Amino acid sequence: MIIELDMQSDIPIYTQLTNQIIEGIASGSLKPGEALPSVRSLASDIGINLHTVNKAYQLLKQEDYIHIHRQKGVVVNPNGMPEVNQEFSDKQNAQIRPLIAEAILRGVSLTEMKEMLERIYREIEPPTNKADHKKE
Repeated sequence: MIIELDMQSDIPIYTQLTNQIIEGIASGSLKPGEALPSVRSLASDIGINLHTVNKAYQLLKQEDYIHIHRQKGVVVNPNGMPEVNQEFSDKQNAQIRPLIAEAILRGVSLTEMKEMLERIYREIEPPTNKADHKKE
C-alpha cells in the first residue's frame, strides 16, 4: 500500500495517515494479520515525525483496527474488523452531518450526494464485495 500525504492540507498528517490505513483495510490492500511497518520505519519512509505515526497507530489501536504487540510489532487486527455499534454510528453521524449541511448550502441535491457516496464506496470496497454487488 502506498501512503500519500498532503503536507499543505488543513487535515492533520496523523489523520491523513489514519484515514489511509483504514481505507487500505477496507479495500483489501491490507489484510487481517498483515504486518505494518514499525513507527520508526514508517516515519522514516514517508518523512514525518515518529510521534505523528505513533499518534495515528494509537488511534487505530483504540478503534481496534490494529494490534500492537511487543514481539510481533504492528499488525492489522487478525480477528477482523469491529462490528457496528452505537458509538460508531454516533461518530459517523457527527462526521457526515456537517458535510451534508455544506452540500445543501452549495446546492448539491440528495441524488447527487447519493451518487457521490455510492461512487466513493465502490472505489474503496474490496473486489470480492464488488462481485457481490453485480449480482444485485
